[in-house]
Amino acid sequence: MSHRTPERLNHSATAVEPEKSGIVVEDLVFSYPNQDPVLQEISLTLKPGEQIALLGKTGTGKSTLMENLVGLKQPKSGKIWIQGISLEPKNLFEVRRKIGFAFQEPNDQLFMPTILEDVIFGPCNYGVSTEEAKEQAYQLLADFGLADVSDRPVHELSGGQKRLAALAAILALNPSILILDEPTNGLDPWWRRHLAEILPELPVEVLLIASHDLNWVRRVTQRAMVLQQGKIHVDMPTEQLLQDPSALESCGLPLDY
Repeated sequence: MSHRTPERLNHSATAVEPEKSGIVVEDLVFSYPNQDPVLQEISLTLKPGEQIALLGKTGTGKSTLMENLVGLKQPKSGKIWIQGISLEPKNLFEVRRKIGFAFQEPNDQLFMPTILEDVIFGPCNYGVSTEEAKEQAYQLLADFGLADVSDRPVHELSGGQKRLAALAAILALNPSILILDEPTNGLDPWWRRHLAEILPELPVEVLLIASHDLNWVRRVTQRAMVLQQGKIHVDMPTEQLLQDPSALESCGLPLDY
């Protein structure tokens, strides 16, 4: 296939209407202390109904960008709006009710004695009755094929079961935006397929997935953005990008490895 020059973003922040968009980012810059910026002039809009892959070589800033989007890291400059709400310290509580964020490592999110207790922890913390939280939790665990292990501690679960349990705990809070960081890490083919079948059915407004699993993201996303040298250098339909080996190679993402 002939090489197609990757499309560069040319978003104008003044042209978007944050209150009508899932996520809007304007000129985001982030750097760690005494280091060059990891993210430079990131501008993007993630619209309701979109499932987006965030791609890039290791170390390009995918996790850092996601952590900025949920307020775990503070940008040096720029603005973020989540469903029209400016992401700043005074609004963090409200914004985080809208976003479900899954870390690369599910053990970072599962900390209660049993999986059931992990799933009900969030709703109970926000004032939902234990009875109501358990009813929802049992349904989520059943949907994810985890009903039989609901009373087990985390260390007794497989890697795939841990990831689905962490996802159930996130969804118990009914987020409208779901952000997943490398959700297929350590999963065997059966669990990757199971997760791919679940994600499109979730009742979320925006789904953003960072992954190196290119063939898997082809099944669960329609739009792909590629981070390179701190900027989004590619923004195009996922299938179009994955059908262009030259474009992938130029981004350091050879498809068959």
